Amino acid sequence: MPRKSAAASQEEEKGKDTEEPLPANEKKEDEIDKLNRMLAAVLNYLSDDEVEEIDIEYLLTHTEGLREWWDQYRENNKKQIEEEIKKSLGSLSLEELESIREQIKEKKN
Repeated sequence: MPRKSAAASQEEEKGKDTEEPLPANEKKEDEIDKLNRMLAAVLNYLSDDEVEEIDIEYLLTHTEGLREWWDQYRENNKKQIEEEIKKSLGSLSLEELESIREQIKEKKN
């Protein structure tokens, strides 16, 4: 079986080293471009003199990718809110804890 030359092995190794960072870097650049487009669309809408009342639903519907981004952002924020609530439970009074428990029971039913 023929052996690879040292130069061929080194080229292969270089290729492995440089291939991985590029897709991650490109992914970040694509994400930045996407966010820039969404921000530009929102700012164009907000700066339109003909718009008398800001319609968030219109923005979410007519700005490509904005609804998905917003849903993901809210989900991440939900987790942060849950953590804040967990941390603050120890400082609540018994009445406040019981009130929260009642709200949870009502929500389950």
